[in-house]
Amino acid sequence: MSESKPWWQTAVFYQIYPRSFADSDDDGIGDLPGIIGKLDYIADLGVDALWVSPIYPSPMADNGYDVSDYTAIGPEFGTIEDFKTLLLEAHKRDIRVILDLVLNHTSNEHPWFLEASSSRDNPKRDWYIWHDGRPGNTPRPPNNWRASFGGRAWEWEPRTHQYYLHSFVVEQPDVNWRSLELREAIYDVLRFWLDLGVDGFRLDVVNWFVHDDQFRSNPCKFGRRPYDMQHHIHDRNHPLNIEVMKEIRAVVDSYPGKMTVGEVYTEPPGDPDLVLRYYGEGDGLHSAFNFAFLYCKWDPACFASVVEQWEAALGPDLWPVYTLSNHDNPRAASRYGKKGETLPRARVAAAMLLTLRCTPFLYYGEEIGMRDGRIPRPALRDPVGIRYWPFNPGRDPARTPMQWDNSRNAGFSSAAPWLPVNADYRQVNVFLQKQDEDSLLHWYRQLLCLRRTHPALQEGDYRTIKADSNTYVFERCYNGRQIVVALNFTKRAQAVQLPVTAMWETLLAYPSPQFTEIRSSNITLPPYGVLIVSRQPELSK
Repeated sequence: MSESKPWWQTAVFYQIYPRSFADSDDDGIGDLPGIIGKLDYIADLGVDALWVSPIYPSPMADNGYDVSDYTAIGPEFGTIEDFKTLLLEAHKRDIRVILDLVLNHTSNEHPWFLEASSSRDNPKRDWYIWHDGRPGNTPRPPNNWRASFGGRAWEWEPRTHQYYLHSFVVEQPDVNWRSLELREAIYDVLRFWLDLGVDGFRLDVVNWFVHDDQFRSNPCKFGRRPYDMQHHIHDRNHPLNIEVMKEIRAVVDSYPGKMTVGEVYTEPPGDPDLVLRYYGEGDGLHSAFNFAFLYCKWDPACFASVVEQWEAALGPDLWPVYTLSNHDNPRAASRYGKKGETLPRARVAAAMLLTLRCTPFLYYGEEIGMRDGRIPRPALRDPVGIRYWPFNPGRDPARTPMQWDNSRNAGFSSAAPWLPVNADYRQVNVFLQKQDEDSLLHWYRQLLCLRRTHPALQEGDYRTIKADSNTYVFERCYNGRQIVVALNFTKRAQAVQLPVTAMWETLLAYPSPQFTEIRSSNITLPPYGVLIVSRQPELSK
């Protein structure tokens, strides 16, 4: 890995949804010992860091994103000693670990909220957001704010006769970031995990932290559901959010070598200017997700446009973060899949993601082409899917258990899994793909090895050479080394032109070429072909 940039800029991250990755005690729920048992697989894959989704105690109203204790491990996941072992064993394999921190809200069973809701004069009362509501004979919410997961964002608390704010489900009361005591308590949470040795944090919904203190209603607009029928100008993106990010950055920076990556929610297709605010001028978040690929159709011009837009917004000093899938969105293989063409498209998408100028984030199972599962209504666990079924299946389909082999329950657990295993697990699993040198898993390993061994792919400048409805060709340049990536997004052969030079060395291609050196700038890419070539410096002086 390069030493000239921070480790996280040249790293490839692998997101694990712990409940679904590996179950060591056969209770149907993935756990920390299960992850530990798969570290060799993760190391062999070639990634550099893990993002572990929430593993804290939780009533599971939102599958772990409703935290009831920030400095403990949920018993279904293991113990704090298990977590220490995970850190130790991951670090032995040169794999860093970042934790998911959910700091916009807690569970309503968190001790802080239990105290705050006990009386109006409790010392922790202002750690949450309370309001008397609008005047009238009966309680009415203070404004029109909606909860992202449905319904109003205000819940009446009958013991103290006030509303509390919840931006998501009612069991997730928002904390009050205007309270300096609350801030310090949360910064102590950061220090607790940093002292244990974690390498950083993924921060959930960072642009929701601070809200309008005048509680003004949002303007209305057209939308598909009530939440989408508002311009969210008063309940999101408050300027004080930036102040909070700077304070979080200061705490993390007091531990050398640690990092943050923020989830800055933007309306599709993404807003680089909004995300850019959270980077600050070197004193905001270290990095922030760009979700624009999640909204692109299978069109190379769309992907290239996103990259160009973000390259222009971030400039050479700030670093993009791209991903194709995560726990909140349909998997890439399902979004881009097409009968008979799903696997070839997955190869092209992987080659694109892992050769761009960015920190790539992979989602567990992406490397074997896992697709969204079909979840029957009685098995739904996601509050979004439960509320909007059958119009919206929610996020459960993207969270099904990892498909390790073709045995019962895909080798995830001998017990009934917390979510049904996808029905295609007998054809799509790690065991089969390990034995097949032409598999998607082997392709990911090749790409990750290539990225790790070529600084131009980790740190090099980016330039688009060509992007149209069929192909995407770009170059990465670093210290005189030029690497060109040519991608065919179609099932028909496509002609592309490489920059004119004396000779190109093939680094990686699919299908594998019959040659290793290319002397012509005119190339024909086979259907869904990938060609990654390098200019040989000694031949181009």
